[in-house]
Amino acid sequence: MTYEESIAYLYAKAPMFQQVGRAAYKEGLDNIIAFCEALGNPQNQFKSIHIAGTNGKGSSSHFIAAILQAAGYRVGLYTSPHLKSFTERIRVNGQAVEQSFVTQFIVTNQSLFESIEPSFFEVTTAMAFSYFAHQQVDVAVVEVGMGGRLDATNIITPEIALITNISYDHQEYLGDTLALIAQEKAGIIKPGVPVVISEKHPETQAVFLQKAQANQAPITFAADQWEVVALQKTPSLIVNVLNRQKQVYLENQIVGLSGLYQLKNLRGVLCAIDILQQQGWNIALSHIQQGLQEVIALTNLKGRWQVLSHQPLVVCDIAHNEGGLKEIIAQIQAQTYAKLWIVWGMMRDKDAAKIFPLLPQQAYYFFAAPAMPRALPADELANLAKNYGLLGEVCESVASALAKAKQAAQADDMIYVGGSTFVVAEIPEL
Repeated sequence: MTYEESIAYLYAKAPMFQQVGRAAYKEGLDNIIAFCEALGNPQNQFKSIHIAGTNGKGSSSHFIAAILQAAGYRVGLYTSPHLKSFTERIRVNGQAVEQSFVTQFIVTNQSLFESIEPSFFEVTTAMAFSYFAHQQVDVAVVEVGMGGRLDATNIITPEIALITNISYDHQEYLGDTLALIAQEKAGIIKPGVPVVISEKHPETQAVFLQKAQANQAPITFAADQWEVVALQKTPSLIVNVLNRQKQVYLENQIVGLSGLYQLKNLRGVLCAIDILQQQGWNIALSHIQQGLQEVIALTNLKGRWQVLSHQPLVVCDIAHNEGGLKEIIAQIQAQTYAKLWIVWGMMRDKDAAKIFPLLPQQAYYFFAAPAMPRALPADELANLAKNYGLLGEVCESVASALAKAKQAAQADDMIYVGGSTFVVAEIPEL
């Protein structure tokens, strides 16, 4: 097979959840356990850090990977979904997995695909673990796909677990209350393994405490340990970080990811790094400073409050649920612009009743659907949005919607592109 043929085979054999939704979802760990056992359990050949959460787990994973890279470690990074290329999901020191490895893995393990019938995410997870073992990484930062307890990544025993935050998303799989969702995320807590909770919430705190106690796992709520204050919000995010004694730990620190929601993520990241230092990892203050500032260059992260151009200001972000979009709207409101234009698309399984009321009515919308079965058609999206006072026009693609927005906008306007990871993925210049 060529690389293109192997990827086509993988998509055909194991449809991707992000593409088709429930039809691709397989509950339980039996498949991934059987798959990795057949591969020689590569996940046991390197140290790991496990990260879950509704929002912020991707940014937090990249921050931690960047800091560890700055400290000189060989770092694997497994995240999902990808934006442009499948290979983005699996990286070592910021470099994507080689297409030749992907092809060889798929060709070599076709018999396992036939006998085990793993999901797309299970195949990808096993591939990542195999690649990290092959590359002899010092540590792999592993982001949960969805939930935690039954996620395919949950066969690792990490050095530390980090749970970023809990908000409403994928309720049909994870539960319809924050406490139930937290129980699924808390499933990554392992016996004796320290766990950090980035955000403290009255509805979820008891869930995490109970799970940690049952596993005799040391638990830390990052908000009790760190305070992050924004000194400058735009165009670059600059912060001061105070420790528990209210002493300045980082001063005038430039943060490579400029979304204001990173203030919450940074608490969890710094708390996790602090615990790794206590465990004996060789991470100096200078490594933390470099990792936070150079996170994009070190890890090649895209799509987190990413500024694509100025005059007009064009920004994209992959936020796609209630919690993430609340943060994004606050960030938009903090900007200065004459008129706001929004390129918007959504998946059909998202709760419009919770999302549309958050969106600004004073903006003009260009509605578009990413090219995938799970996307909500643009005309349905526009009709639904109209019920919430959101007005605009239907476009045939994300690319054409962005082109129309740029044509309409003046130099002092702002264009925001979002609503789904897959909307951002179809931005031509990304």
